[in-house]
Amino acid sequence: MNNNPQIVLRQTELDDLEFFFQFQLDKEAIYLAAFTPKDPSDKPAYLTKYSRLLNEPTVNMRTILFDNKIAGSISKFEMEGHAEITYWLDKDSWGKGVGTTALRNFLTFEKMRPIFGRVAFDNYGSQRVLEKCGFVKIGKDKGFANGRGREIEEFIYKLT
Repeated sequence: MNNNPQIVLRQTELDDLEFFFQFQLDKEAIYLAAFTPKDPSDKPAYLTKYSRLLNEPTVNMRTILFDNKIAGSISKFEMEGHAEITYWLDKDSWGKGVGTTALRNFLTFEKMRPIFGRVAFDNYGSQRVLEKCGFVKIGKDKGFANGRGREIEEFIYKLT
């Protein structure tokens, strides 16, 4: 395990969306993320949505580079007046400290607080990432998870 991964965050570019689309097709990742699009294989819908978000002023979308290779994405978006964090890593980057390092770095320039994170009740890896970065579990909710085909519980985290 690389305890000091070389992580760089840069502004997301249109061409990065092709990589992100491929990452989110992984069955295990879909299951863990749980709250995914109804049809993750609908590439035109994916590209349309995220191309629009690249120019949305309330969205701060960055590409995660791990040792000079695209490893995922991290973004701040706003929902119902609250800042939320979301991230997705290529499966090859799991368990290497990439998510934690990327989130820590992201939070140094994304200053909106409080900021919330939501995670499926059994996505322990993502829960650890949030907790290592100072997020505190403040509650839970239930919602329909397309990645599971049923309603599941999710934990709500907050960083102040």
